[in-house]
Amino acid sequence: MTTTTEVNLESLGFNEKTSFDRSKLATNIVHIGFGAFHRGHQAVYNDLTNDQSDQLWGICEINMFGGPELIADLQAQDHLFSVVERSADTMVSRLIRSVTESIHTPVDGIQAAIDKLAEPQVKIVSLTITEKGYCSDPQSGQLDINNGLIQHDLANPQTPQSALGLITEALRIRRDRGLAPFSVLSCDNIPENGLLTKEAVLSFAKQLDAELASWIEANVTFPSTMVDRIVPAMTDDAFAVIDECIGYRDPCGIVCEDYRQWVIEDNFVAGRPDWDKAGAMFVADVLPYEEMKLRMLNGSHSFLAYNGFLAGYDFIYQCMEDADFRATTLRLMLEEQAKSLNPNLKVDLEQYASLLIGRFSNPNIKHKTAQIAMDGSQKLPQRAIDPMLTMLERGITPTCQPLLIAGWATFVINAVTNGGDLVDPMAEQLKQAVNSASTAVDQLKALLALKQIFGEHPQSNETFAALIETAFVNLQETGIKGLVHSVSKGTN
Repeated sequence: MTTTTEVNLESLGFNEKTSFDRSKLATNIVHIGFGAFHRGHQAVYNDLTNDQSDQLWGICEINMFGGPELIADLQAQDHLFSVVERSADTMVSRLIRSVTESIHTPVDGIQAAIDKLAEPQVKIVSLTITEKGYCSDPQSGQLDINNGLIQHDLANPQTPQSALGLITEALRIRRDRGLAPFSVLSCDNIPENGLLTKEAVLSFAKQLDAELASWIEANVTFPSTMVDRIVPAMTDDAFAVIDECIGYRDPCGIVCEDYRQWVIEDNFVAGRPDWDKAGAMFVADVLPYEEMKLRMLNGSHSFLAYNGFLAGYDFIYQCMEDADFRATTLRLMLEEQAKSLNPNLKVDLEQYASLLIGRFSNPNIKHKTAQIAMDGSQKLPQRAIDPMLTMLERGITPTCQPLLIAGWATFVINAVTNGGDLVDPMAEQLKQAVNSASTAVDQLKALLALKQIFGEHPQSNETFAALIETAFVNLQETGIKGLVHSVSKGTN
């Protein structure tokens, strides 16, 4: 294990830091998934809220996977870490002071995490575990009983390896001890993430104990959320930016854009922080906001990730410097993704699209196309497939959405045939599909036949499949830059 050096971040020169009394923090929130997004989003909202509220909410951070270094470094810094927020021309360094403790289950043991979730004062268990962490089928949203982690946890419920197993075991203990339940708050980029989390937890619990599942359904709430902030994976250059800002290369620090948004279903069984004091929005129905963000922002991000990567661009902002990619992305947002949304959505979508183009263009946020391209099998349904099907149902023929899916297929085929990286929980199935065919078009058809991603739609909807195949063939024949140029001019 890497040796860590204790550092007092409170003594360093931050532009902004909160002033609440940390000694009064109690661990009311347990967060599973101490990744970059959580550090740049929920942790920031919570820290700013603590500075403006009478009730302070502390966070215990839990990592269940990965190496031990991040949590060890956090502990060496008294659970403080830095966030640098960058616009195109400004930079603000912020010290986050709301974390009270941390656990790395491969080091500390899963029992330490179970015990923490079972403590009486815990009111919220929040999650950033990525789509694959919910162990659900991306097409149906149902729990994948054949998932290796789920099979382990069903056989060994008191020593779980998944977040679902951990939450269920902790809730069982709370029920048996007569303790109040907590709310489970997903902060991942998934449509109706609260419903997905509820379905996954209840399905898992039913496999173990029907009475426990009934107790969870009656007593636990699963608020949905829409989260938005671009937080790239950290690089040596990003760590150098932190060092330049505060005089210390914070190993737990992150660099992110200056924009942030959080829309939360106000449905908490044991109370919640007043996150609206830090700019969050509490609503009765999150879904219209989720779909807007997942399709217009995340869908466009995926379009740029696959096709920008194919064009040789390492970062999103480089795609935006290409006038054709910029125009095509705006066309995707306004002419296609926007037209797939709830028509009663009270948002100026042209203004929103303009804001997104500006955010994508920020040269100080180096978001790698290859990073966004990861786990495509889990992301395509909500970002590309669902909106494309909605467009077709509404009698509108899309151009950019098929190109998004064709770009993904080309990215996958290239990675398999050239031996490149393919980071995806379905990597083996994707490889088998590509290797089962000899021509590019047949490889595409083999990918479209993967029901976990596409369901029956390529077989039952001829127009859906034909549009994707046409875009794919055009991409192979014209090249991505030539095709994007044609699309940007409206000639394709």
